[in-house]
Amino acid sequence: MLTKQVSSAVADLGVAMNDKILILDFGSQYTQLIARNIRELNVYCEIQPCTKAVNYDSSLKGIILSGSPFSVNDPAAPTPDIAAMAANLPVLAVCYGAQLLAKQAGGEVGQSTHREYGRAHLYDISDDPFFATIPLGSQVWMSHSDTIKRLPDGFQLIARTDSIPVAAFKTSTAYAKHPVYAIQFHPEVTHSTDGRQLLKNFVTDVCGCKQDWTPAAFITETVARIKHQAGDKKVVMALSGGVDSTVAATLIHKAIGDNLYCIFVDNGLLRKGEFEQVLEGYKHLGLNTKGVDARRRFYKELDGVSDPETKRKIIGRLFIDVFHEESLKLTDVSFLGQGTIYPDVIESMSVHGPSQTIKSHHNVGGLPDIMHLSLIEPLRALFKDEVRRVGRELGIDEIFIGRHPFPGPGLGIRILGAVSEEKVIMLQEADAIYIQHLRDSGMYQHVWQAGAILLPVQSVGVMGDERTYEYTCALRAVTSVDGMTADWAHLPYELLGKISNDIINRVRGINRVVYDISSKPPATIEWE
Repeated sequence: MLTKQVSSAVADLGVAMNDKILILDFGSQYTQLIARNIRELNVYCEIQPCTKAVNYDSSLKGIILSGSPFSVNDPAAPTPDIAAMAANLPVLAVCYGAQLLAKQAGGEVGQSTHREYGRAHLYDISDDPFFATIPLGSQVWMSHSDTIKRLPDGFQLIARTDSIPVAAFKTSTAYAKHPVYAIQFHPEVTHSTDGRQLLKNFVTDVCGCKQDWTPAAFITETVARIKHQAGDKKVVMALSGGVDSTVAATLIHKAIGDNLYCIFVDNGLLRKGEFEQVLEGYKHLGLNTKGVDARRRFYKELDGVSDPETKRKIIGRLFIDVFHEESLKLTDVSFLGQGTIYPDVIESMSVHGPSQTIKSHHNVGGLPDIMHLSLIEPLRALFKDEVRRVGRELGIDEIFIGRHPFPGPGLGIRILGAVSEEKVIMLQEADAIYIQHLRDSGMYQHVWQAGAILLPVQSVGVMGDERTYEYTCALRAVTSVDGMTADWAHLPYELLGKISNDIINRVRGINRVVYDISSKPPATIEWE
């Protein structure tokens, strides 16, 4: 049986009713920050690789070119035709984009003679809609090694800094039908104090976008789209208890009611008491949900397996098997619902221009080759915090909306090395103590994701008069906006001390607790 996927192109997200800005990604670490800033202006935008052709549909109002780790003078650098874009729509070229524009139009770009990284201030700002309300001396953030040494003929300088003569410029009508603005700084980072205003000027004043992309508008459009797509047909969906699948299921249920059939599988790798708690929560939401206890099946196949990728594959395959077996008990099901969100799409599609995909995501593209079902993915256009805003607009309880992300393979990848039921119980207890302390201290809502990890490391300890030789538990807590990048959470030492003390005293088998202070990148949030 074959899954019929809806279009997986990043641009085909089914939100055509709103004005749209397209961001072409050249591999910059800041590209998603541009998207987030624009979306927070209630203007819809999408990211796609700079190597992909632009689809000039009627909703598209402007294009932004991101920065890049490349030099425009590198023979392998991406070089899409900016003039062709400007013949159709207004363009904003940021950093690398600005240098590429200058080079393509006949200017000169070369290596800077001095460092152009960090804070700078704008001077000689032109009277232009692009710089409306931007004050003289506005702080901006520079991050480039190349610089524009000579502007092309017919281009107009509209701002400088003390360190570089060409901080911003724009094209003449002789170059293209639509206005093109170019800046050698990054408005999307917080160090550019008026960067949000600058982006607003571009998307609203230059491109004419309406600021109407709100959670309420998204719900109305999405429910109407699902009704049209599904009609009176049945949808089956796997739930996890997480915010993504819960919000997605609620949207689908709002559209088709009890024609949505939900399945919640207990793989034995959930948090302590989670299976029962989540099922009860779904009952209150009115979702038609069946719980399936498959713990023994997962423990049996994971026995003795320590390689993390093998564990992931076993857990993923078994989940698919169990879900498929349960779905076959239903009749006349036509669609598979999924909680895919935009970061999943971005990473799996390698949207970061020339950069490489780090990992694939289990919830992008549907279940492989076993089900004759088309996909319904209501959240495919949203970042995680946008999913939460939609969930709150839907009235979903905070127990789901505020829940930390939890990996699909569950505790199976938080137990380093071989998984056993004994280790699962040990980690569940330690994790429950950790999370409860975070909740009681008020820190839970300030942390993006937290969890305990059981390390395959045993060390000597002393409890009372007895010598112990037990496991080490690592605590992980990070702050983030969407999980694409993350910093370790600076939890109070006193709180960490209480957590460590409680885990060691109450969880038999653990005699040492450590705290992970790694950021992403270079580390990942999960250990496996």
